[in-house]
Amino acid sequence: MNKQTTNQLSEQLRRRLLYRFIFSCLLYAGIGGFLFLLIYWYYHTRIWYGYETFYIVISTLERFHELFMILYLLIGALIFGYRYLSKSCAYLDELLTASDNLWKNQEEPVVMSDDLREAALHMNEVRLDIIESRKAANEAEQRKNDLVVYLAHDLKTPLTSVIGYLTLLHDEREISPALQEKYLGVALEKAERLEDLINEFFDITRFNLTHLTLDLSRINLTRMLEQTLYEFAPMFAEKNLEYSFHAPQNLEFLCDPDKLQRVFDNLLRNAVNYSFPDTVIDVRLSVDMGVLTFTVENEGRTIPPEKLDRIFEQFFRLDSSRGSGSGGAGLGLAIAKEIVELHGGQIFAESHDNRVIFRVDLPYSSGNR
Repeated sequence: MNKQTTNQLSEQLRRRLLYRFIFSCLLYAGIGGFLFLLIYWYYHTRIWYGYETFYIVISTLERFHELFMILYLLIGALIFGYRYLSKSCAYLDELLTASDNLWKNQEEPVVMSDDLREAALHMNEVRLDIIESRKAANEAEQRKNDLVVYLAHDLKTPLTSVIGYLTLLHDEREISPALQEKYLGVALEKAERLEDLINEFFDITRFNLTHLTLDLSRINLTRMLEQTLYEFAPMFAEKNLEYSFHAPQNLEFLCDPDKLQRVFDNLLRNAVNYSFPDTVIDVRLSVDMGVLTFTVENEGRTIPPEKLDRIFEQFFRLDSSRGSGSGGAGLGLAIAKEIVELHGGQIFAESHDNRVIFRVDLPYSSGNR
């Protein structure tokens, strides 16, 4: 329940109590006035005898009618004022009890009196939000824990290989130079994989313990993408991939270069990992109607809608199998999304007909050109 909703409910309840108090006071005053007028009329239309008891009472009322009216109104004000305060305290007590119950047990719905029905509805909305948030947090924590276990297990594989090949090179002095080069190449490859896995552990730590901030500077975005694509040439070659790049010349943009570079790197790496061999990755950069758009499109297995909806979640991995070759911690796209949103933009994913498309939209105005 946000502050605006709380203020609205508080104002409605205060107004309702005030209206009831005023209505009760007016009704009480009206009844009292009617009774006094009735007594006054009865007193002046009948012939009285001095010895009648009722005459003594009614004449006393007539003589001190102003005092009796003030006393009557004062008693009424005290009665209704007490009721008003009691009702307010009862509402407060009911709200405090409901809040305490909500804090202790979110499984049970909040039930309150009719006057607080709207408050109960909003508290139940909060209850459902808490349940959903807790469920999402538990799922994210479980995914993170599972991935930490997976990564810890995967660390052992390349480490064992590195130790094995280095031990072999150390113990076997008569190994041929060609075989030595082969073993060193394998050990280096496994060591690099080990470094990647360790970096993923650092990613998990940074993503959970810190908030990303931007260090802005003006860069040539076209040149940066050309350089990034050039650096990906070895990865393209492994699957015999080609790429096409379409962008305006020397497009300048105010951004955090390192973090935006990471977005491009993650999207391109994702395209390479999930592309069919011998296909073309299409990379485009364009500006239209104050929006800078970056797209990466590749030919690959169509992503199911249920996975596409979760593809930017923390620790979500597109491939449920944890192959060490391309599997990661499931943080790349989640971090990319956060970086894009920090720049005031949005990131989208779509997949159909064995094609996967990622699109990044960033605001492009006079302030960041």
